[in-house]
Amino acid sequence: MATIKEIAELAGVSRGTVDRVLNGRGSVSEQTARKVLDIARALQYRPNRAGIVLAARKRNLKIGVVLFDNGNPFFDEVLKGVEKKAQELADYNCTVQISRVGFDLNAQLSALDRLVKDGACGLILTPYNDPRIRDKINELDAAGIPVITTNTDIQNSARLAYVGCDFYRSGQAAAGLMHLIGKPPIRAGIITGSSRVLCHTDRIAGFQDQIGTLYPDIRILETRENSDDEFESYSGTLAMLQDHPDLNALYFAAGGVYGGCRAILAAGRTDITVISCDNVLTTRELLLSGVIDATICQQPSVQGSLPLELLFTYLTTAQKPAREYNYTSIDIRIRENA
Repeated sequence: MATIKEIAELAGVSRGTVDRVLNGRGSVSEQTARKVLDIARALQYRPNRAGIVLAARKRNLKIGVVLFDNGNPFFDEVLKGVEKKAQELADYNCTVQISRVGFDLNAQLSALDRLVKDGACGLILTPYNDPRIRDKINELDAAGIPVITTNTDIQNSARLAYVGCDFYRSGQAAAGLMHLIGKPPIRAGIITGSSRVLCHTDRIAGFQDQIGTLYPDIRILETRENSDDEFESYSGTLAMLQDHPDLNALYFAAGGVYGGCRAILAAGRTDITVISCDNVLTTRELLLSGVIDATICQQPSVQGSLPLELLFTYLTTAQKPAREYNYTSIDIRIRENA
């Protein structure tokens, strides 16, 4: 195993300089820091755990977390993962500050600015998919404040890593399930959250592409957004059922599953094949009662805890995550394993 002394000799600097680079403290030129980090990675340097604890306690770290909050109970499960990991990190003198906002660009930007002003040295974010959020992430990275995205990603940004589902594959799985369960000819509707959230659009892209490639028996009649809101989902789903009497399948590609299913029951359309996402309490009840045929899960607690673990390690050791994309498992539930 490589030592700080070996890294210092190869880099032509003092052990104190290596220590400052690896622990993110003190003034070191960008060129020297890059050289030290490159050598440390090449030698697969792994810091002593006691050293991590000591470095963290000296730094008094603060990490900010920004999650969506649109009444979607899925994010309550993500929050539990955050809170559990935050309790562990408190032993290392690391505090975690949490902010929850809706699908609102300005609210998310304000939350990020507020957390940075409060002293956050790293951020976890479920990003609203907008160029201004991407630019903000790039700005934070340039200022030495790393960002890890969770649950949903944002393209062409300088974020350190992503933790969450491979949503395109999740959409493909939904298409396969609908093909297996649905009654042909399948006439499907899609209820989604927001076209400004990448995970929602990725799910739909996977669903549509898989249908176009393998399942010509499925025809998509309409897609509607509900902002992950149960009331919007109820009214939008009811309107879709009224506008398309031949519709016999629904794919809920985001939140609002309970409201949408209540509309199905109100319309007396229990013949509809329903594929949903996640396994929150209300979804599980609808699965057990037979309203939902299958739901596709994505380990919300991992999406809360793993980003904090990765970011804490990076802040204390300068060790980047081993993988840029840290995908959770795609877990399919039916009534029998709900």
